[in-house]
Amino acid sequence: MPATDRTTSAARLGTPPGLIIAAPSTNSGKTTVTLALLAALRRRGRIVQPYKCGPDYIDPAFHAAAAGRPSYNLDSFAFSPGRIAALLEAAAGADLCIAEGVMGLFDGGSTTGAWGNGATADIAAATGWPVALVIDVAGQSQSAAALALGFANYRSDVRLAGVILNNVASARHEALVRAGFTTQSIPVLGTLARHASSAIKNRHLGLVQAREHASLDERLDVLATLAEQGIDLDALERAAVPSHFDTPATPRIAPPGQRIALASDDAFSFIYPHLLAGWRAAGAEIVPFSPLADEGPDDTCDAAWLPGGYPELHAGQLAAATRFKSALTRFAQTRPVHGECGGYMTLGAGLIDADGQRHAMVGLLGVETDFAQRKLHLGYRVATLQTPAAGHPAGCVLRGHEYHYARVLGVADDPLARICDAAGAPTSETGSRRGHVSGTFFHLIDVAQEPVA
Repeated sequence: MPATDRTTSAARLGTPPGLIIAAPSTNSGKTTVTLALLAALRRRGRIVQPYKCGPDYIDPAFHAAAAGRPSYNLDSFAFSPGRIAALLEAAAGADLCIAEGVMGLFDGGSTTGAWGNGATADIAAATGWPVALVIDVAGQSQSAAALALGFANYRSDVRLAGVILNNVASARHEALVRAGFTTQSIPVLGTLARHASSAIKNRHLGLVQAREHASLDERLDVLATLAEQGIDLDALERAAVPSHFDTPATPRIAPPGQRIALASDDAFSFIYPHLLAGWRAAGAEIVPFSPLADEGPDDTCDAAWLPGGYPELHAGQLAAATRFKSALTRFAQTRPVHGECGGYMTLGAGLIDADGQRHAMVGLLGVETDFAQRKLHLGYRVATLQTPAAGHPAGCVLRGHEYHYARVLGVADDPLARICDAAGAPTSETGSRRGHVSGTFFHLIDVAQEPVA
């Protein structure tokens, strides 16, 4: 049996080894390389558990499509160590873990957090997983080695396994880049050439959602072939090591109900897989419904949850969904309804789209939002609930993030929480509460602190 296959068999019986795909900066090709590796390793027959560092919904959906397994977020600002441990346990039965980084390897969204600042390097240090650094070599050659050398020596608790050269223009270009590494001890694990079919289109919140790509399987197939042609997959598998993260796991997350009606379609798809897994681990059942199909929540449910997404792209269709609106309004008379970001906007009074047209939303809350005059709201958030919401009691401290371009024109409801940014400064966003209905632009990631009894 080849050495790689023996390692694979052992991994399935114990803790699978892992590797982090990081880069010097955003837009270096981390997602393209990660998808190429996931698809190529799956083609090899490997079971790969994908992860995404930082608060991101869209990349994990692509990971799941490539790997055939849910992709979980890992975040040193928002997650407790126990939650990280639980998510690492989700890799049971896999041969290998591949975690895609966020921004640049050492870039964090704060100066402090649960036990780090949200940087990919924190996850690398905590797990012991080595880093494969993706360098976009467009416009450079030997200088790429100097860049890699700086990253290899910047932080002693983060180990560089090697580099993957992205955007290689030609064989001559590749030879020039590799020449810079001949005097260094940093391996070149492989290259990815420029290829039009590997491009994934952008949208204002990131990548176009995986569910919107009719040709995603074909694109992943192209990426797998590019990885097979340009990356030493055997060397990459050998570079992975088991995690040394030894904190006891905290697997459960309090669900908002025991039978949860979850809005789920192209307008409402931003919910973290670890939340769903945590709710299910706590014994909750999740019942999806589609507002875009004019469906309301199942009346046998005891809570409804509208996650984030792109309601602004479907505002006219949502405004015309009368059965959805009336069913949700009846539901909210007796049971809790919570909306996050896009779900919060939909629960509000109105939404103005990018063309300046106002669409009447459900009207269970008073918030009015405007995309015609956009304003970026971005960053980690810490929320202290002033009233019970989303399955958590008043006084509970939650960690999460806010990321949207809606301008808030008005709220006209009781505040839901005191929300601060990563530096501890209060934000103008407080969320809303009216009767059984609550909502906020804040995306819940983990519980930071339960209230003292």
